[in-house]
Amino acid sequence: MSTSDISRVAVIGAGITGITTAYSLAKRGCQVTVFDRQPYAAMETSFANGGQLSASNAEVWNSWATVLKGFKWMFTPGAPLLVNPRPSWHKLSWMGEFVASIPKYEENTLTTARLAIEARAHLMRMAREEDIAFDCEERGILHFYHSKAEFEAAAKVSALLARAGLERRAVTPEEIRAIEPSLKGDFYGGFYTPSDFTGDIHKFTIGLAGACERMGVAMRFASEVQAIERGSDNEIRVNWASRDREERADAVSEAFDRIVVCGGVMSRRLGASLGDRINVYPVKGYSITVQLPEEADQAAAPWTSLLDDRAKIVTSRLGPNRFRVAGTAEFNGYNKDIRANRIEPLVQWCRKHFPGMSTRHAVPWAGLRPMMPDMLPRVMGGRDPRVFYNTGHGHLGWTLSAATADAVAVLVTARLNEK
Repeated sequence: MSTSDISRVAVIGAGITGITTAYSLAKRGCQVTVFDRQPYAAMETSFANGGQLSASNAEVWNSWATVLKGFKWMFTPGAPLLVNPRPSWHKLSWMGEFVASIPKYEENTLTTARLAIEARAHLMRMAREEDIAFDCEERGILHFYHSKAEFEAAAKVSALLARAGLERRAVTPEEIRAIEPSLKGDFYGGFYTPSDFTGDIHKFTIGLAGACERMGVAMRFASEVQAIERGSDNEIRVNWASRDREERADAVSEAFDRIVVCGGVMSRRLGASLGDRINVYPVKGYSITVQLPEEADQAAAPWTSLLDDRAKIVTSRLGPNRFRVAGTAEFNGYNKDIRANRIEPLVQWCRKHFPGMSTRHAVPWAGLRPMMPDMLPRVMGGRDPRVFYNTGHGHLGWTLSAATADAVAVLVTARLNEK
């Protein structure tokens, strides 16, 4: 069967991963339906992330240094990495696999960096072809370090990233100030990646969702997927019900030839129902979006995207009137509460490094990153030949999604051709 037969494909999830997947499938001639429990696209993890499309941040976290920091910070409320000590089988199994992946640190970092470089090109092509405005700033990303030890550790990472084909050059404190004059503080040195860039993930996803609809993709928003039924024939059925209070009705069952799970932190549950083990853990991240209504605030905020390695904080300028600051990793289950003691370090960081910028209009947010133990996304077929996965991108969903969407679309359409 060829894709010219317009085979029916369901995509579960309307975040950046699901929408780029739907777009890539529609481009290949598939008849696509997207399901999401929210009333609009990009309302969960793809709503207010750090904004960086950063091959320079492709280093995986699997190292003994990360493990030691996790123990050190476990009882420090404002620490960049926070682990709830209460045990659960999910958390323990995930951490066991995380430690088991430490020997693959170098290999997995190289894989992630190469994928990120490829993804940047795919994403910009989508933006050009569909005329999507998403507050894109192509000014590079500047990593800065406070001590010699931190800088020397980063130099080793830079050498590894260079093997993947990424240009990331060392810069002096003077060059840091020249690249971003508004940044205040004393730094030992930094690394600058001119090819990285930033943008508003929510705006991009909404824009691409609109392009999908123009191409004939059906959007089932406010729709809860209740079950996926695998019959003995070639069809697979999605049973869903409306979450709209005004349109509540009995569950609806739709038949498809293939299904792609792009469900973020819910992919583990969906995978289990389909006989697949997708050990995604929800790692909470926080952000603030600082509104810049006054000219003085706008002048005091940076335009170059930044990463403070010690604080584990990233920034992006989203047009003249908004400044996004994001960071922290919290292992606390599926809890999405916004905690004041996790937001406060982001606000204080702004006041320290950009004292002329007011933070009186700082909007907090928290989202759950779908993270695999080895930090690599799962782009693959399931046990059932009608089921596929594009999930588990962790903190790099915005960076990697355009490439993994293309890859999973190739897998799906290849199977369709074999049908």
